[in-house]
Amino acid sequence: MTFTACSSDSKPPAHAHSASPSTGVQPALPPHGDVKTQPGLPGMPPVLDPNDLYAADRPNQLSDAVKNFPSRVYVPNTESDTVTVIDPATYQVIETIKVGRQPQHVVPSWDLKTLWVNNDLGNTLTEIDPATGKTGPTVDVHDPYNLYFTPDGKYAVVMASADHELVFRDAHTMATVKELPVGCDGVNHADFSPDGRYFIVSCEFDGQLLKVDTEKMEIIARQKLPKHHTMPQDVKISPDGKTWYIADMMSHGIWVLNGDTFGTPKLIPTGKGTHGLYISRDSKYMYVSNRGEGTITLWEFTPGAENGGKINTKWHLPDGGSPDMGGVSADGKVLWLSGRYDSEVYAIDTADGHLIARIKVGKGPHGLAVYPQPGRYSLGHTGIFR
Repeated sequence: MTFTACSSDSKPPAHAHSASPSTGVQPALPPHGDVKTQPGLPGMPPVLDPNDLYAADRPNQLSDAVKNFPSRVYVPNTESDTVTVIDPATYQVIETIKVGRQPQHVVPSWDLKTLWVNNDLGNTLTEIDPATGKTGPTVDVHDPYNLYFTPDGKYAVVMASADHELVFRDAHTMATVKELPVGCDGVNHADFSPDGRYFIVSCEFDGQLLKVDTEKMEIIARQKLPKHHTMPQDVKISPDGKTWYIADMMSHGIWVLNGDTFGTPKLIPTGKGTHGLYISRDSKYMYVSNRGEGTITLWEFTPGAENGGKINTKWHLPDGGSPDMGGVSADGKVLWLSGRYDSEVYAIDTADGHLIARIKVGKGPHGLAVYPQPGRYSLGHTGIFR
């Protein structure tokens, strides 16, 4: 297989060998403060509940923009250059869409009206209309490994992994606004602070974390994870906005980080090949996919407690598998994950972790999107909604 990022459990691709300008923690800027006292990023919709960033993501709480969209699961197959479309009501494949070369993720736009297929090696985005399932114009975007949106809806942020850049683009036209060299290898995943004023980014192939000022579009701090042979992946913030979690495929766990102080994080083992992080509809749990062992760790949030929570249990896929990226159904009852090395998708019951369905798809399924989902707007990836 040939993946540009999130690709294997050991050796990174050839582009992952450039020198890094920093090997230690650089001083962070002063904390941005509590969302209760500090204004958010200008233009960002106000936080509904300062104690729960995911308050808008309750079961079936669909916005007017998406409430009439058919429920579908969109699966980008990196080695087949296709998107498999699954009807979650029947667990059946209903369509296969041909897209550009090496589609990595299917990403909901900030305004929820468009799905963008990230054709990484094709250097394009394929537009899908979630109302009809039809593809629209293909947009030229170089190295679109992953895609995020600033909380004010102004910019798309392209994780240009091979180009070693964050590229800020107009959220609608995708015209380039600023190219930001990152000085790290394998920039790929991110999440935003409660006030939207900064976001934290993982660099897969040299174990760095970046802290980026959203408005200034500048890196304000960086650090290297305090362990050899790291491979940070997905990034997710806790519902209370006080704790950040970074999945690490080589360290086999999640790093726990204070985003404001950006101090040295702590590693919590969760399973071999820890990869994707997804929040439950009631904001009580985080589903942690462990790609290297075919399990999902259930992390229970405990506001105010050490590490912001603890491991509740671990679910095992029968006969194993390679659970990677995905999302939670609109009603919160099913966790959908791609089986990266097994050409399949898993539908998992969130009540007890049992496998509901194992569905064959194309080769190298990766960042699948469950759509529509609750929320007012999308911050990108396979669906981070607030």
